[in-house]
This record gives sequence, C-alpha cells and structure tokens, in this order.
Amino acid sequence: MAMLAALGLGAAEEEVYRHLIVRASGNAGELADDTGRSPGEVHRLLTALAGLGLVTAHPADPQGRTGPEDHAPPSGPGTVFSAAPPAVALGPVLRERRDALRAAELDLLNLTEQHRLAARDRASDVVEVITDVDTVRHRFAQLQHAARREVRSMMVPHLAVVPHRQNEAGAAGLRRGIHYRAIAPRELLAQPGMVGEVLASLTEGEEIRVTESVPVKLVIADDDLAMVPLSSSRNTAAASIVVHPSGLLDVLIGYFEAAWQRAYPLSANAAGDDVAETPTGDLDELDLRILTLMLSGLTDHTAAGQLGISRRTYQRRIGDLMARAGVETRVQLGWQAARRGWA
Repeated sequence: MAMLAALGLGAAEEEVYRHLIVRASGNAGELADDTGRSPGEVHRLLTALAGLGLVTAHPADPQGRTGPEDHAPPSGPGTVFSAAPPAVALGPVLRERRDALRAAELDLLNLTEQHRLAARDRASDVVEVITDVDTVRHRFAQLQHAARREVRSMMVPHLAVVPHRQNEAGAAGLRRGIHYRAIAPRELLAQPGMVGEVLASLTEGEEIRVTESVPVKLVIADDDLAMVPLSSSRNTAAASIVVHPSGLLDVLIGYFEAAWQRAYPLSANAAGDDVAETPTGDLDELDLRILTLMLSGLTDHTAAGQLGISRRTYQRRIGDLMARAGVETRVQLGWQAARRGWA
C-alpha cells in the first residue's frame, strides 16, 4: 500500500524513495537491484522525485563519487541520487494537505447546516427513494461513512444486497471508533455460518441483541439519516427509502430504542464457539413481586390486595411487562421471565 499517496506520491515513486532513504545515496542501477525494476524505469522515477524536491541528483566521477554541483542537475545513467530529509521535503506538503482538509471539513459542516435548514421546510426532502442496487449499496456505505458517533441497525434473514460480513463500511466504522448496535431475529442465527459471523462482529466491538422477530430492515446513522426498505413485504430487495431529519426519522429512532430494550444481549459462550443470550434482570422491586404472585397462580384481586395496589394497577403493570417482553399472553410472559432472569 502506498502510504504517501495522500502527499502526491505514486506507489512506484514511494518504493524507490524509501529504498533511497535506506541507502542514503545511489544510482539507478543500484536501486534497480533493490527494487527489481529496470534501471531505465528507476531512473525515470528518480528524475520525477528530483522534480518534486525529494531527491538531489549529482554527477558521478569515474570512481562513482559525487562531483561539483555548480551546473544544471545531471540526468545521465551515471547520476547519483541522494534522498532529501523526509521532514523537510514532505513536511510542507503534509501541512498544506492538512490545512486543505480542515478547510474542506469546515465547509462541509457549513453546507450540511445549509442543507438541513433548506430541507426543513420542504416535505419532499424528507424521504429519498432509490431502487438501483448499486446506488443502494453506495448510499448504505455512504450513510455509515458519514456517521460520527453511532450506527443502529435491524437485521433480517437472507440479506442479499449487502450481506452482514460483506459490509466493508461497517468494518471500517468499527475500526475508527463508531459505536455499532444491531438487533437480529433468532432465525437469523440459524443461517449457515451466521453464528461465526456474529462472533466475529462481537469481537470487533459491535453490540448485538436478539429478539423473536424483526419486522423491517433498518439502519440509522447518528440521528441524521436512516434507510428502510421501500416495501416491508420485500425486506431483502434493493429498493429503499432514505429518511432525512424529520418526525419520521424520530419515530424510527424511538422504535429502534424500544426494540433494543426488549431484546436480549448476545455474547460469546465460555468456549468461544457459540453465542449466548444474556438475561436482563433490570425490573424494579414491585414488578418482580407482581411476577412472583402472577406465576404462583393467585387471582388478580388477591395478588393486588397482597401488594396493596388496585386490581387495575396490577393488571396495567402486567400489561407493561408483557409489552416489555414482546409477548401477548401471560403464559408467554412467564416463559420470558424465566429466560430473562426476572423470576
């Protein structure tokens, strides 16, 4: 990889320059031996580097040593080149590029704010419909590259446009410190190879929780952008909607956070070859007592009397617990309470 490409050097130029730094000085033939390139190609590269001020060219005397420098820089095959100090040669270029990037960053922030203000009053800018698969992939990656703090997502089985471990933008985001949180349905873990992919993502720092089902594919970058399928009945199709800052985006964020609270955290098991669900025992004392009495088989009236609350309050609290667990019956609530360590 050309590490100095950002400073205007090509891979071949950088290779020759690095070898010349190690040698301190040398001619095209010597550097050709070092790099495996032809002497003619190396000489052209050295001449280009001299034009950039990264190397100095000297004529060579018959003994191969440098001669006077009181004439124009030599360019013959016997020319000896020496590397200019990198800090002196590349430092000003680095500062110039850094200043340009900082100016571009400030301009981008200004343009982003202008776009936000302009879009605020235009309802047509709230959503952006894209159907071309390459455009969808590009926008999906772009959304993650633009994230500054966090990317939240809901995964569905059989992703085809950007499969889980082929999300290169996600891997890059994790490396630069972006917080990733994902909710997956249990059936996703049954796909061949998916447990290994989830384990790898957990190792890289992604937080993943599992739930009974995920109704829609979703990805949210910070509180700025979201992507959902154009049709929920075609969850794995490419056609998507990009949602910009709006009440709709706020609803999607709230929906994700509510689902996150109900889902089970995943972690690697002791052997490191499978995933395990972590109970979330985070109920208050009253809820724990309500669950205990409900599971004991007492009537609502009797249980409420023992707790010193009204039957209506008792039933409302049970309804809240069912919603929190994502279930519809008290029998299901009892099963979920056992799994989550609530009772």
